[in-house]
Amino acid sequence: MTSAYTNKKGSGVDCLGEIPTHWNVSALKRVLSEPLKYGATEAGDCDDRLLPRYIRITDFDSDGGLRADTFASLPEEIARDYYVNDGDILFARSGATVGKTFLFRNHPGRACFAGYLIKASPARRKLLPEFLYYFTKSPAYESWKDFIFTQATIQNIGADKYAYLPVCLPPLPEQQRIAAYLDASCAAIDAAVAAKRRQLETLDALRKAIIQRAVTRGVSDRVILESTGNAWMESIPRGWRLVCLKRVAEIQGGLTLGKQYEGPLIERPYLRVGNVQDGHLNLADVSVIELPAGVAAGVELRPDDVLMTEGGDLDKLGRGHLWKGEIPGCLHQNHIFAVRCFRHKLNPVFLANVTAAKYGRDYFEATGKKTTNLACTNATKVGEFPIPLPPLTEQETICAHIDVKLGELKQITASIDSQIATLTAYRKSLIHECVTGKRRITDADVRKAGCRP
Repeated sequence: MTSAYTNKKGSGVDCLGEIPTHWNVSALKRVLSEPLKYGATEAGDCDDRLLPRYIRITDFDSDGGLRADTFASLPEEIARDYYVNDGDILFARSGATVGKTFLFRNHPGRACFAGYLIKASPARRKLLPEFLYYFTKSPAYESWKDFIFTQATIQNIGADKYAYLPVCLPPLPEQQRIAAYLDASCAAIDAAVAAKRRQLETLDALRKAIIQRAVTRGVSDRVILESTGNAWMESIPRGWRLVCLKRVAEIQGGLTLGKQYEGPLIERPYLRVGNVQDGHLNLADVSVIELPAGVAAGVELRPDDVLMTEGGDLDKLGRGHLWKGEIPGCLHQNHIFAVRCFRHKLNPVFLANVTAAKYGRDYFEATGKKTTNLACTNATKVGEFPIPLPPLTEQETICAHIDVKLGELKQITASIDSQIATLTAYRKSLIHECVTGKRRITDADVRKAGCRP
């Protein structure tokens, strides 16, 4: 049974607090088998898999894992000086992933590492790589990293800073127990989180199915279908029509950036593609621009406009979201279309649901112009988007039905999100308690966790 250590002493480091009396604290550089090392600065050929793999910052996923299918490569004559060995820890020193770590362990084949990474090779007679890795996943490490950031003008942690990272040093047998216990415990937590995420994926698929069924077949259980002769939607319920969007709405183009204006200017906020997310608006970071009042008037958003994205990832084309006037006087960039429904024909909420349905996603993915990494649509394709059009009163009924059904799903989703947050917080707390000596791990704890010490 886990318990606390009875005898404690001050660690001398604020982020660590008290530690067991038989533990020590050391600067990272004093427990390495070789000095910290920067990686290679030359990129290689991503297509030549016969050359040594070249690990970059972008190869790390959000959980500190390594994406197996994104490696570049380096010629052998360059790579030989930058190889990663089993048990090495890679620290990201700059960019959005600064401070992230990765343990190179049990990976097939050889690999070298990029210049924006720093390699630490623990001296195993003093520090186990697994223990160091878990230490870098603790709030103690995060506190140290935040302190370093406050002392610097740029978000960069170089080898000179990592060298003095304070690391707890239990005796090696304890490090082994702690690492084994955390391996098993974190694996169990991660499996539970993965199961919860699969539940969210199932709920999201159900959400899409509810919208798809409602906007293409209505809410009645008994539907009589009629042929449309249209390849995109071959049949619709009797009494509905299939019309091009341009027949029932006005499509307003957005603001082209980079133009130079003369004369009096006003300042206005404007939306970018990044502000229009899947199922919601992200208004935490809204840009502003100075332009003439006459130009602003032509690209101003109005409540009940449906925002449709013009470019980005293929699955984001034509993504629609209802604008409710969240920001008065807001404009929109030319990569967003503002679709203004003719209210006596088309309910804007109904249109937003159509764009979110699988049918709408399929249309824009099929008609979008694709490049290597991005895709785009245009006003013509948006205007030709075939809309299944029930009578206006039935549109309102369908929207109300969708709101009720999705409201039920949101409650379930919120509960699962809360459970994931609890598991994630517990995982972080557990790691912190173990690697800083707040929790004592015994051989019995390791056996109970399901692995050998």
